[in-house]
Amino acid sequence: MTLLNRRQFLISSATVALASNLQAEDRRNNTGLVIDDRFLEHIISDAHPESPARYNAIKHHLLAENLHKQLPLIKPKVDAEDWLTKIHSTEHINKIKSNQPDTHKNALLATAGVLAAIDSVCEGKVNNAFCASRPPGHHAKNTGKEEGFCYFNHVAIGARYAQERYRLAKILIIDWDYHHGNGTEWAFYSDPTVLYFSTHDMFAYPGTGLPERTGEGKGKGFNINVHLGCGATNEDIITAFKEKLLSAADAFAPELVLISAGFDSRQDDLLGCHNITDQGFIDLTEIVRMVADRHACGKIVSVLEGGYNIEGNASAVIAHIKALSS
Repeated sequence: MTLLNRRQFLISSATVALASNLQAEDRRNNTGLVIDDRFLEHIISDAHPESPARYNAIKHHLLAENLHKQLPLIKPKVDAEDWLTKIHSTEHINKIKSNQPDTHKNALLATAGVLAAIDSVCEGKVNNAFCASRPPGHHAKNTGKEEGFCYFNHVAIGARYAQERYRLAKILIIDWDYHHGNGTEWAFYSDPTVLYFSTHDMFAYPGTGLPERTGEGKGKGFNINVHLGCGATNEDIITAFKEKLLSAADAFAPELVLISAGFDSRQDDLLGCHNITDQGFIDLTEIVRMVADRHACGKIVSVLEGGYNIEGNASAVIAHIKALSS
């Protein structure tokens, strides 16, 4: 190789490396948003806490912060229904569909949003994503009816989708909702390919989530429940994440992180008694990003679960999104 050719080769290599680094930097700071006004259509009853106002307030704050223009928008996936059976029985799905057809359509749309977010993250279009979807899902099992305002377990279905569609071997699900995600625990209790980590008040609905429930069979040790009682603070929940999650996540080495992002653990929630502030959720998000950066190339999909103080929920969601995109 002549001196001139060598110099050109080095310049070209440096340019490619710089472009690659810039692309990685852009992707690292790129957060997708699943927002869809059809999420307004789900109504359980008048004055029910899981109301369309939850979505409306989030969207209002997104518009006020101009985040809907700064961050890429993700449309729900069109062919999501076939994936429901990866978690739910045909009987459960058919009962929801026959008894509550509108609810079936609305809950399926929420699942479709999560699957689309996973597509965007796993295909490298965005580095992480937040789904402002409703109804929530982490209580749903196979009873054929509503469980804790939930019908289909979007995060659990998303985990199976990521494993089958993108051949990801290990998924970490983090659940900071005030209420224990009993449906998610049920789905993966004997499964060593999904690590489920939940902070919650075990004395609240549904009365599950005892710390001694750590999984069974091959899944032993892959279910981590942390009880936080009434009045739990930022320090309490951050300590739980640092002491209980980090070492387990390092040993597990997940390839994708899913968050059941319930903001009913925020202070002044109508259905919770924890005292987590927006700054607390920022700190939790940064911990989760550290885990994802270390093991999963930053891949995170966060999904709205609870949160029933309308303005408080929206404020926490915006803080969370900003922390994901910072």
